[in-house]
Amino acid sequence: MKVAVVLLNWNGRKLLEQFLPALTRHTIDADLWVIDNASTDDSIDFIKNHYPSIGVVSLDQNYGFAAGYNKGLAHIDTDLYALVNTDIEVTAGWLAPVVSHFEKHPKTVAAQPHILDFKNKACFEYAGAAGGFIDRYGFAFCRGRVFDHIEKDEGQFDADAKIFWASGACFFVRALDFKEQKGFDSDFFAHQEEIDLCWRFQNQGHQIYSIGASKVYHLGGATLAPSPRKTFLNFRNSLFMLVKNLPKKQLISVLFMRLVFDGIAGIHFLLRGKPVHCSAIIKAHWHFYRAFRKMFVKRSKRSLSQYHSTNSVVIKYFIHKKKKYKDIVSF
Repeated sequence: MKVAVVLLNWNGRKLLEQFLPALTRHTIDADLWVIDNASTDDSIDFIKNHYPSIGVVSLDQNYGFAAGYNKGLAHIDTDLYALVNTDIEVTAGWLAPVVSHFEKHPKTVAAQPHILDFKNKACFEYAGAAGGFIDRYGFAFCRGRVFDHIEKDEGQFDADAKIFWASGACFFVRALDFKEQKGFDSDFFAHQEEIDLCWRFQNQGHQIYSIGASKVYHLGGATLAPSPRKTFLNFRNSLFMLVKNLPKKQLISVLFMRLVFDGIAGIHFLLRGKPVHCSAIIKAHWHFYRAFRKMFVKRSKRSLSQYHSTNSVVIKYFIHKKKKYKDIVSF
C-alpha cells in the first residue's frame, strides 16, 4: 500500500522546525508532503533547504483546512493519505499499525492513532483523544475526552475500536474514498469538516477505527488558538453538519433542540464575562440561516438512523456530572 504523509502549512516555520525532525525520523516507507496555503513567512525555503526530500504543493492563497487539503491532495498520487497537523509529534512505529489495519480491513475507510497531550504526555489530548463520537444533537466527544475533562491514558482504550469520527489532527483516509466523497466540505473552511466527512462515510456503510498501537502527541491550539473566530466556526459548522447528514424524520426536531442548546451556551458565555463569544454564536446562527438551502441540497441520499452514541452529552456532563466516556455511553 502506497502511503503519503501530508502536512498542511500556513506560516508555520516554527512548528515545522520543531516537529519535522521526529516526523522524518519515524516515518518509514511513506512519502512526505507539505501543502502550503500561500505562507508569507519562510516556511517553504526552510523545507527546501533542510528537507529537500519532502514534496511541496504550493497554493495561490490561504484556502483554510478543508479546501486547502482538497486542492493540495489532488496533486498527490497514493493509496492512503495520512493528514498530520504541523503541531503533531509522531513516535517510533506510529505509522505501521495503522497501515497494517487498512491492509487487513478493506471496509475501514478512515482511522486515527491515539492522540496524547504534547505538554502532558500521560493524558489524552482534546482534539480526538482515542476516537470521536457525537450525541443526538451533534455535540462531539471522545474516548478519553468529554468537553474539558481529559482522562489519563491508562491503557483503557488500547484495543482497536470502531469510532464515529477520526480527528483531523492526525487523519488517515483511503485516497479513493476521499475523492469519491469530493473530500472535505470547503464551506466549513476549518473545524468539524472531518466529522462531517466521517458522517458521510458512515452513511455509506463504511467503517472508521481508532488504532491503539499508534500514538502521537499534539501541541494543540497552535494553528488556531481559542478565539471568537474558533467559536463561530465550531457552532456554525456543527449546524451545517446536522443539516447535511441527519435522517429526514429527525431533522426539524434535532435542529430545534440544538438551537436551544446553543442559546444556553451563549447565555453561559455572557455570565462568564465573555460577550464576544456569545456574539460569535449569534453570528454563527445568522450565517447558518443564510446558508441553510445550500447545505440542504448537499444532504446525503442515505442517512443512518442510529448515528449517535448517547442522547445528550450536554445533559449528562453538566447536569448529571458524568465526566468520563464510559459513564456517558453507559448511563
